[in-house]
Amino acid sequence: MLDGLLDHLARSRGIGDAYYDYRGELRYFSAATKTAILDAMGCNVTDADVVRGEIEALDASRWRSLLPGVSVVRRGHAGVIVGLPADELDQRVEWRIALEAGGERTGGLHAVDLGEIERRELDGRWLTRRVLALPEDLPHGHHTLEVRTGHGATASGALVVAPARCYEPDALAGGTRFWGLAVQLYTLRSPGNWGIGDFADLRTVVRHAAGQGAAYVGLNPLHALFPSNPSHFSPYSPSTRHFLNVLYLAVPELPEYAQCAEARAMVERPEFQAGLERLRATELVDYEGVTRAKLPVLALLHAEFRKRHGVGGTDRARAFEAWRRERGETLRLHALHEAVDAHLRAQDPSRYWGWPVWPEEYRDPSGTGVRGYAERHPEAVEFHEWLQWVADEQLAATQRLARELGMAIGLYGDYAVGVNPSGSETWSDQQLYRMGAGVGAPPDPLALKGQDWGIPPQDPSALVAQRYRPFRELVSANMRHFGALRLDHVMALFRQWWVPVGLGATDGGYVHYPLDDLMSVLALESERHRCLVVGEDLGTVPDEVRRAMASFAVYSYKVLLFEKHGDGRFRRPDEYVRRAIATVTTHDLPTLRGYWAGHDLALRDRLQLFPGEEIRRHVYEERVRDRAQMIAALEGAGLSPSRTGDEAEHGYSESLAHAIQVYLAKSAASLVVLQYEDLVGMTDPVNVPGTSHEHANWQRKVTVGIDDALGRESTLRLFDDIRRARAS
Repeated sequence: MLDGLLDHLARSRGIGDAYYDYRGELRYFSAATKTAILDAMGCNVTDADVVRGEIEALDASRWRSLLPGVSVVRRGHAGVIVGLPADELDQRVEWRIALEAGGERTGGLHAVDLGEIERRELDGRWLTRRVLALPEDLPHGHHTLEVRTGHGATASGALVVAPARCYEPDALAGGTRFWGLAVQLYTLRSPGNWGIGDFADLRTVVRHAAGQGAAYVGLNPLHALFPSNPSHFSPYSPSTRHFLNVLYLAVPELPEYAQCAEARAMVERPEFQAGLERLRATELVDYEGVTRAKLPVLALLHAEFRKRHGVGGTDRARAFEAWRRERGETLRLHALHEAVDAHLRAQDPSRYWGWPVWPEEYRDPSGTGVRGYAERHPEAVEFHEWLQWVADEQLAATQRLARELGMAIGLYGDYAVGVNPSGSETWSDQQLYRMGAGVGAPPDPLALKGQDWGIPPQDPSALVAQRYRPFRELVSANMRHFGALRLDHVMALFRQWWVPVGLGATDGGYVHYPLDDLMSVLALESERHRCLVVGEDLGTVPDEVRRAMASFAVYSYKVLLFEKHGDGRFRRPDEYVRRAIATVTTHDLPTLRGYWAGHDLALRDRLQLFPGEEIRRHVYEERVRDRAQMIAALEGAGLSPSRTGDEAEHGYSESLAHAIQVYLAKSAASLVVLQYEDLVGMTDPVNVPGTSHEHANWQRKVTVGIDDALGRESTLRLFDDIRRARAS
């Protein structure tokens, strides 16, 4: 009996029964997987009476609620579901909408005139669910809907009115084809940075790219990491996605730096300068060394800010206060988390690795312990607010520069699919995140053993209960200073692969999310920020996601290395879809040189990432075929490379790389992006999926400086050919 009840409850909570794997085979989830996911959701999985009660409560809530907590509609199709007793259909249903921008709209209909979608008997009474039609000309926005029946029943809920599609620049919709560069910001080298690429370096890249006709510069996620734990540096496992990584600050460019003699004296000391030279020279980013260099200087600059502006009488002080009010409670909680985290890690970093193991009084953001800390250490909290403000200023200035230089899009950002369990985002909203599971992916050709990314999932039931506010605020925060935003693993808007703690990645299961509602919220924020949306749709992509992306004008992500026909032939440039961004490779794939030389396969061999010898042999043989097919594709496009390459690397040459990138630029895809590392022929990848400490992920720097990489003759020749290919 219990097994049947758990199966019923699993479906009610969005847990799937089966899925098609990357080979097209149907795989069913085991009862153990479903039970473990329910347990991670906080459900009782041992008492049949309790389980039955939860099922009945969910069912009753759906049928007895006059109005859902949140209704999402698209303009022109505004109808919300109301629940009514069937014996009250002779009554009128009155409604009132309080508009986000002020004002209201009202109306009413007889219940019997509402279109019925379903009915059932519950506890001896027939109930009906019907569609309440609202005006088709409601303005886009987040409104409040109130409903009242003739018998006096009332309900209130959020009403989201969204555009039909995400924002798309007119030029793209009209057929113009853009191109740009993609950089991992932390990898950049320059004479002025402090051992890690920073916002000043990003402006240098923008100037080079804009001068060559690029429309955008793509970036890794810039999300806030852990200043008090710099050894945790994956941009895809941040502390929070609401704010920025402060290590990207270009310290000397802050106004306070010119005003603070103490900070300048510290930086100008010979030993400090020697330390900066060492940090710049390392092959890998020394995150701990960068943090030791930057944070003490930034603390001095914050003190200088307080001394000059702390009383609030200056323009700069007023700007800071206005920004704090704009970012509100989310900023306050993040800064609190950062201050408490730094305080506890200083006491015992091995013990206090994150808020789940903090002393009890600090685990609840609204608890007396946290309030007491904030009262005792206001400057420490303000320091982290100030850091986010100046980081926001520098990023905003970079986007303004890009647009002033004529870039049609400017900065193209990246939004990670989740966050680290020990960060401020999970601490700030503990009802939303489920710490007993991690998000990952089932086995696919890139990671044959499946993946567990160690990031806790959001519970879809909690997301609906919060009326999608967390998703809306996250998307808005990430679109602030970007002309385009890439959603990592866009399939997460439809389903997420939950891996319960204690199970392997292959034993996970899919939990489903309200795709249409989330896409509508995304479209509304996209329109408000005039921000193009790209969905990273690599791997196992269900048909529902493909249809939603097409319907909502979310651009697809096309990787040349994967764009092949069933017989192994690479797609011709004219066979690419228009509404897409195309790239040769990505941060999760080998560089172009590494791919051609097979360095990535040798690396996977060394790291024992092949699940068996048969698959290993198949992948090696496929690579040989792919190289031949790529040469054939280039020849078919009239782009035959010269044969002067290094034969030890299977014929890789600068000429080959040039031809492949121009081949991509000829594609019908509206957007094409060139990887920065491929411009200089780098071999080592940024990241190897399925590894953590086995490979130096997210640390490898580019081998040359920005001016060399973007100003060398071979790069300029490539840019020239890219421009012609895109314009043809």
